[in-house]
Amino acid sequence: MAQLEILTNATDISLIDPSLIEGFPGIGLVGKIAADHLVAEFEMTHYADVHCETIPAVAVYQEDDPALRSPVRLYVDVDRDLAVLQSDVPISPEAATEVATCLSEFIDETAMTPIYLSGIPKEKTETVPSLYGFGVSEGVNQVQKADIALPDETGLISGPTGALLSDAVMSDRDAIGLVVESDPQFPDPEAARVLINRGIEPLTSIDVPVNDLVDRTEQIREAKERLAKQMQEGGEESTQARPIGMYQ
Repeated sequence: MAQLEILTNATDISLIDPSLIEGFPGIGLVGKIAADHLVAEFEMTHYADVHCETIPAVAVYQEDDPALRSPVRLYVDVDRDLAVLQSDVPISPEAATEVATCLSEFIDETAMTPIYLSGIPKEKTETVPSLYGFGVSEGVNQVQKADIALPDETGLISGPTGALLSDAVMSDRDAIGLVVESDPQFPDPEAARVLINRGIEPLTSIDVPVNDLVDRTEQIREAKERLAKQMQEGGEESTQARPIGMYQ
């Protein structure tokens, strides 16, 4: 049974029409890198833990911090009306479905618009990775207003992000999906930067400094390499977009 446990010191926090950025690990770890960057850059407040039987039963510790944490957490920034769903472990689609059910009431109560992030595998080139977006219900209008490119081929999103978007479609809940071309083998901070600059910023009207994402590319890759390997071995547990063609 999934449960959103709001921390005792965060019960008085309230959000007004916020955006929720989902950062489950996936191809290129683009969603996780973007989510981690937002949490660190804005020094966001740890608001709640997400507990679910299908989430790995582990505790997370961080450098120079004595406190243990749940592996899946929700952070908020009241001033920017922003929430970020952060995960430090691979999440199965089954767990994501439970998380979606768990968060649905919270999303509805706060009139929150989820922005789900995914990479689509593409070998690295010198060109800037392409980004495109799509939505459910009012999310469609928001993607168009933000002038985000539309998909140029038919495809699907699998893994935990696919499960979350599927839940949005079935419930006709406002939601947005962003897909960026990503390195299929290694953590891809450049693709995460494109997600932020060309997707999250125009959708949320929030300016996000990203220079250090590119400056610290090697450092980020080294820090995320082990998780990236787990995601490669995880099959359908890894969030990714992929083309399926018009005929199957």
